[in-house]
Amino acid sequence: MKKLFLFVMTSLLMLTSCRTSNLFIDKKASNSIEDLDSVFYNNNDYEYHIRKDDKITISLWGQDELSVGSTYGIYNSNEVYGKWLMVDANGNIEIPKIGTFNVEKMTIISLKDTLKERYEEWIKNPVIDIKVLNREITVLGEVINPQVINIDKERNTLLDMVARCKGFDAYANLKYIKVLRQVNEDVYVANINLEEKENHLMKNINLYPGDVVIVPSKKYKEFDRRISTIIPFTTTLTAAAIFMGAF
Repeated sequence: MKKLFLFVMTSLLMLTSCRTSNLFIDKKASNSIEDLDSVFYNNNDYEYHIRKDDKITISLWGQDELSVGSTYGIYNSNEVYGKWLMVDANGNIEIPKIGTFNVEKMTIISLKDTLKERYEEWIKNPVIDIKVLNREITVLGEVINPQVINIDKERNTLLDMVARCKGFDAYANLKYIKVLRQVNEDVYVANINLEEKENHLMKNINLYPGDVVIVPSKKYKEFDRRISTIIPFTTTLTAAAIFMGAF
């Protein structure tokens, strides 16, 4: 019995030791606004660029047979009926009457202008609307209604998304809010301190589709500054899972 007790205590100490030696934890790490990586700086020229696996609808006024997920027609309506074009692994979609068309890295405006020029060959003054259905921002942690938020606007701020989640929960630790953003193969992390009175406009950073916001509880310990700026070779959702597991 004594040996069993010693084994259990030793195992608990080992687990505790593993937890406290976690490289993600460092009370001294800074989260001042000056430490933000440049990928989080405000960019007034930002426009969303179409990606692989995006779901796209194309609407032509009065041309239901050429529309996919039309916002104009009554019966050929929208994503509720599963009507969209999926951007494939090569960045292509199949557009009625046009055929295979590469849209990867195009902005919505540039795609609209390009298609309008093509349709003008047989339609007079075509009215076109393009939508990307899966532009999403994820908010996790101590907000009243954590969720994945579909967005239509190009400008979406941190506090806008928190408001969409009905605000912060009572246990939210506003000193250590994290924003994760994937750029190519790397995930960058912004450390936002909303408890400080200065630079509130700078802290209310613009969020982009694919960003993940994590609002920790007040017992949270900040991650090691050396690796909280960039996590190489991962995805935002994988990085979010790592961060959530360290609470």
